Amino acid sequence: MMAGGSLWPIIASLAAQGAPGGEVTPPPPAPDDPTVGGDAATAPQPAVEELTPPPPPVDWQDMIKDDLVTQIIEGRRRPGYRPDLPDALTQDNVGALRPPPPQAFPGMEDQLPVPDRWRLIESLGVVKERWFDPYHQNTYKGDRAIDRSKVPWLPIKGDDWFIVANAVSDTVFEPRTFPIPVGVQTTERPGSLDVFGKDRSFVFAQTFIVGAALIKGSTAFKPPDIEYRVTFAYQANYVDAPERRVLDVRPSKASHRYDSFLGVQELFVDKHLGNTSDRYDFYSVRLGIQPFQSDFRGFLFNDSQLGIRLFGNRDNNRFQYNFAAFWRLEKDTNSGLNDITQTPRDDFILTANLYRQDFPFVGLTSQVSVTYNMNREKNDVQIDHNGFPVRPALLGDLRGREYDVVYLGYSADGRIGRINLTASFYAALGEDRNSFFTSKPAQIRAGFGAVELSYDYDWMRFRLSGLYATGDGDPYNNTEGGFDAIFENPIFGGADTSYWIRQTIPFAGGGRVISINGRNGILNSLRSSKEEGQSNFNNPGTVFVGAGADFDLTPEFRVSANANHLWFADTSSLQALRTEGSIPRDIGFDLSVATIWRPKATQNIVGRLSGAVLLPGKGFKDLFDNKQKNDAYVSILANVILSF
Repeated sequence: MMAGGSLWPIIASLAAQGAPGGEVTPPPPAPDDPTVGGDAATAPQPAVEELTPPPPPVDWQDMIKDDLVTQIIEGRRRPGYRPDLPDALTQDNVGALRPPPPQAFPGMEDQLPVPDRWRLIESLGVVKERWFDPYHQNTYKGDRAIDRSKVPWLPIKGDDWFIVANAVSDTVFEPRTFPIPVGVQTTERPGSLDVFGKDRSFVFAQTFIVGAALIKGSTAFKPPDIEYRVTFAYQANYVDAPERRVLDVRPSKASHRYDSFLGVQELFVDKHLGNTSDRYDFYSVRLGIQPFQSDFRGFLFNDSQLGIRLFGNRDNNRFQYNFAAFWRLEKDTNSGLNDITQTPRDDFILTANLYRQDFPFVGLTSQVSVTYNMNREKNDVQIDHNGFPVRPALLGDLRGREYDVVYLGYSADGRIGRINLTASFYAALGEDRNSFFTSKPAQIRAGFGAVELSYDYDWMRFRLSGLYATGDGDPYNNTEGGFDAIFENPIFGGADTSYWIRQTIPFAGGGRVISINGRNGILNSLRSSKEEGQSNFNNPGTVFVGAGADFDLTPEFRVSANANHLWFADTSSLQALRTEGSIPRDIGFDLSVATIWRPKATQNIVGRLSGAVLLPGKGFKDLFDNKQKNDAYVSILANVILSF
């Protein structure tokens, strides 16, 4: 019924369509019609000849045929009426879900679900595959399942196996200047009597990375059932330095060097053990040479090593976790790639971490971690490929070392309101079985903290960053207070466009084949090598304060600038090794600018050109004073990356 109205207009319309002749006689007036008096004795009576007999009863069910009401009122259907349905469809698409009955989707009875995206594309006839094109459907990028008829030699079963191939070309040209000591036995220029000689050098390195993965299972919305992956890296490099015994221990060798090496960076199998929810919370295990990063920015351990890892997530991916054990591989000296031809080191890492999204604030992910580094290389003497001893380090008593250290960490990454935040904090607790200053055991008690805040305004991002790693305040007591990482590779403060992070500064006069900092590292750790040496907790520590900005001038072109200031946290260990009364803490200013160009706004072609300069402070000048009185040291990086 229509509230406050009459059904007569609708009935009249229906009768006009359904009755012969299209004419309808109106029904008698209702008793409450205002035109009819309430008193029959006084109401005027019409003449008999004017009376019209009432209409015969109407069978409304006969009048309303098929979807008549639906035709009259859009979107309405007579209750209880069900039109004839087409025959149920069948399909032989193996792996598809059983089709629902046609009445489940009114108006869509001629449509069927498909089990996968690649056969859908094939059925539409829009497949235009070219093996070198990663932007359209490509079997080699995991977009379509492997056609087993074309690879009968491949021992796989089923129609849900995929192959993902990757290829990268990384080209680096890097002119730079840094303090280079004059050779002890001989020099490139006879008559050079200063401690430091010429400071100009350059590096050219070409790296090719090729990898492939064989994956079973749909990977678009759930973890793969099983994955086999292998990645090889080949690097050819050429270095030219102005002094002898910088690139090779033998004075007879020239001051330039060409070298090449093939390393295995990934070689693992990943097995999906099971799901814990209908939203694909899962747990898996991975065994073999695999990449692992302990925190968001790579401060503690960021490397590809031999290990086993159990990982997964819970609560709709709000929690993620890792339990892993690694046995460290030896590295090639000049390329830094894994060298599986050598026996793995007696250096072991056990780590566990837990991530929680939106904690303690929405948009911020928190991580807690425990990492144990067990080093048993006291009796291990390691000489690098250039002939320099790297274990034990040629510092202090020159005796072998072994240590146990536990890193307790908290890290955060995300945003709080409009502020982007990244932070990491670590406490290093353990024991060094032989301090090279005292030849006695010492307790390890060191700390680390790093914070970066950034703010986005339209196409600009402004950054503030700070880092503090404790230094050892008394080298001759039974406590080592200098913080050192396992294998750092930090994305912080300009990363490898920064002079201090990019370059290795040799610690001449306080040890042999020792550097104040490592390449692609920010800590002043006094190690022989980040790749082949041991962690050292008798170090001066690091203080870092910086400001920077990124400008996305176009989707393809970005400019970044950074201004950093560095100090030693404590120079007591430097004074003891140099036998100096005092060494200022100021390292100096590190200024850099970088441009990044990405044609077509993709990551397949990336060109980078950066320049950095170190303006030495009093501490740096004290350590590296020379008759040239250099007021600045420069690093230029030209890099082109091509990816498939």
